[in-house]
Amino acid sequence: MSLKPLLFLLLFSFCCCKNSSKLQSNVNLEQKLTFAHNFIDAFYSFNSNELLTMLKYAGNSKSEILYYQGWANGGNYEIIKRYPCEGKNDTLIICPVTVKDDLIKALELNLNVTDTFHIVIKKEKITSITTSSNDPPIFYKAEEWIRKNHPELINEPCKGIWEEGTTPNECVRAMVKGYSEYIAKKRMNSNIEKQKMPVANKVLC
Repeated sequence: MSLKPLLFLLLFSFCCCKNSSKLQSNVNLEQKLTFAHNFIDAFYSFNSNELLTMLKYAGNSKSEILYYQGWANGGNYEIIKRYPCEGKNDTLIICPVTVKDDLIKALELNLNVTDTFHIVIKKEKITSITTSSNDPPIFYKAEEWIRKNHPELINEPCKGIWEEGTTPNECVRAMVKGYSEYIAKKRMNSNIEKQKMPVANKVLC
């Protein structure tokens, strides 16, 4: 038997397998992207029961994401722009969402924040979710100011924050109040400094 037909057959089989594998990979990615988009729909529906169903296999991520949903609901998160989810590797899908909320409003900032969900999907199940955000530095300065100067605002409502806490709505509202007080204090200090500035003497001709 000639080697040429055999080599051709092997090459043809290899190409078919490779194309089939690529096609299957694309199908799997589309399924995961759809699953991730459905998660975002569930999160911003603020229906905890719907979200809980999707987080059944999410392990330690479950309590944090459920808390965050309650936080977002209490903070009046409103979607400004929803970007397409994107596959980063075989299991990781990222979904950025730009929102406006009461926290940024309390800080009197003319901007909106983008939250990014990092969703790990294996065998059509969400196994892990983490989040990241481009919160401005003043966001964290205000939070630290609250903890140092008005811990009574958040000690009870924010007990167990991001972990076993059960009052995310109350917690975020307490933070909003604290942020407003932080801005008011900052404005007052700024006015005091302005009053301390020396006034230039007028020169009479």
